[in-house]
Amino acid sequence: MITLAIENRLALAANVSVTEDSLIVDLDDGRTISVPLAWFPRLLHGTAEERNNWRLIGKGEGAHWPDLDEDISVEGILFGKPSGESQRSFKRWLGTRLQNRKVKG
Repeated sequence: MITLAIENRLALAANVSVTEDSLIVDLDDGRTISVPLAWFPRLLHGTAEERNNWRLIGKGEGAHWPDLDEDISVEGILFGKPSGESQRSFKRWLGTRLQNRKVKG
């Protein structure tokens, strides 16, 4: 009997961009996937500068936005999973963010 081993692996991110309403990920297999920015409230509430300050993590398994303390995986995007952050956690983050703006301003 002959057994064929097939390696299943998800594509990796090659590039990321964020528009006013979408998160766009270019994958290493040539595909581009776009999801609504509303899926990720921290990105949605970030400034353009904060959204553009990202880096790939895990050799492209995801992306990290240090200014927004946000990590998003390619796997989650491919499987259609929006942010799993609770409303309570997000509201606490947003409150801290607004408080920091008042102190700076």
